[in-house]
Amino acid sequence: MNVDKFKGKVVEKGFTLGTFCDAVDIPRATLYRRLTKGGDDFTIGEVKKIVNGLDLSNTEAIEIFL
Repeated sequence: MNVDKFKGKVVEKGFTLGTFCDAVDIPRATLYRRLTKGGDDFTIGEVKKIVNGLDLSNTEAIEIFL
């Protein structure tokens, strides 16, 4: 996972990591834990919430998660 690109998209969409977690219903501790591990443990459901919450294109999602 490209953590820097993810964080950039969060800010670009007007969120902080905390407000983004609230918006997509992912616990803050979970998101922070996943980010510190480089995104290795995101579930498919969490990825879908993030992609939808940030309104990412397929290309942007691939750039962030692969």
